[in-house]
Amino acid sequence: MSNTRILLVDDDPNILDVIRMRLELGGYEVVTSSDPRDAFEIFRRHMDFPVLLTDQMMDGMRGVELMERCRDLDSTVQTIIFTAFGTIGDAVDAIKAGAYAYVTKPVDEQDLLVKIENAIEKRNLLVKVARLERLVEKSLYFEEMIAASPSMKAVVKQILQVAPTDATITVLGESGTGKELVARAVHRHSLRSKGPFIAVNCAALPENLIESEFFGYVKGAFTGAVSSKDGVFAMAHKGTLFLDEIGEMSEAMQAKLLRVIETREVKPLGAMRERAVDVRLIVATNRDLRSMVAEKRFREDLFYRIHVVPIYLPPLRDRREDLAQLVYHFFSHFAEVMGKKVLSIEQKVIDAFYSYEWPGNVRELKNIVEYMATMAVSSTITGDLLENTPLARLMPMTEHLSLKEAKGIFVKKYLQDLFSRVKGNVSLAARLAGYSRPEFYKLMEKHGIDPERYRKRA
Repeated sequence: MSNTRILLVDDDPNILDVIRMRLELGGYEVVTSSDPRDAFEIFRRHMDFPVLLTDQMMDGMRGVELMERCRDLDSTVQTIIFTAFGTIGDAVDAIKAGAYAYVTKPVDEQDLLVKIENAIEKRNLLVKVARLERLVEKSLYFEEMIAASPSMKAVVKQILQVAPTDATITVLGESGTGKELVARAVHRHSLRSKGPFIAVNCAALPENLIESEFFGYVKGAFTGAVSSKDGVFAMAHKGTLFLDEIGEMSEAMQAKLLRVIETREVKPLGAMRERAVDVRLIVATNRDLRSMVAEKRFREDLFYRIHVVPIYLPPLRDRREDLAQLVYHFFSHFAEVMGKKVLSIEQKVIDAFYSYEWPGNVRELKNIVEYMATMAVSSTITGDLLENTPLARLMPMTEHLSLKEAKGIFVKKYLQDLFSRVKGNVSLAARLAGYSRPEFYKLMEKHGIDPERYRKRA
């Protein structure tokens, strides 16, 4: 708290003096102003106030207006509004406009100090996030994720934007894209980072056990319940609960989950009363929840409760800029774990990695690299290590091919990459390739390219 500067604004000099003295006893450096216009000039000149404390009803400028003008200069400043009972409605509107909190007069000094401490913690987190965003733009790595491609940099930016909030997040993407990594990254960069992170795979829980796993039970609730047990909601109290594969949840459990989200309370099996829980919820699925809602297989009300902030993870085939870094990262990791050295990778192995579609995404890549590192007998990763993997068929022996055959392989690979980039747009692909549209269709037909396949991915 020491040396943290606070700008305190109120047109009542007596209130200014009382609050200033209390804050200074708490270790804060306080700058006061009885005129909101002068206060804005002070803020503009110094720009080093993590917290703005301001009265709402003042001559010349309302507290909310002062907050908005200061936020235009520094978006991380946290504002606490003082308000009389009659202006609480205005204070609630101020919260919606971006204020951190409001305090009613007469001021409860202990409550104010707690709010200031929490506001400073949030401001420090926002500053950290802004610094991380700048670093991510220059770096290929974030947490345990590789982010060289524009699509993954966009994911990382979104993570950093939503992490300081308590918004519910739905992570969407195919199996193996790293949805739990996203959830853990959100937790680590949130105000709940010191709390627990609990991950649950909904698809792996038997239907007859899912309710007790979610909500817990008390001793004697059923045969075999020899002691009480907390459910995952209680275990994640003050932290983050990650529900993976939520699309596999039964309709009955969907209804019970919705009630917990709405009431923030759980009732353990056999308990007489409900228990309050404070949990940030992140869910994930590889299913199309909108289609499931339309087909009455997923509750519409639950969908809108969990679909507050969607984060879409692209499949590996659509982020090939990350592929080389992922390959070297995994080889380095497994080589270190196994006590081996990987000094080089044959070019034909790299070519095979780039030619493969990776239906299992990053998880499949990691597994194949682990297998190859395990089987390697030298410091060079050679093509023969792909023999028992799905990539073996992508390893043509080019030394035995004619020029025409080698050219055909190259052209097909070129067309596949081109259509991935343009998302199946034939006109754009033809223009980039330097072909007329009729000629380009002939080339597509010759090499078996179906543009519709790439449009579906997009």
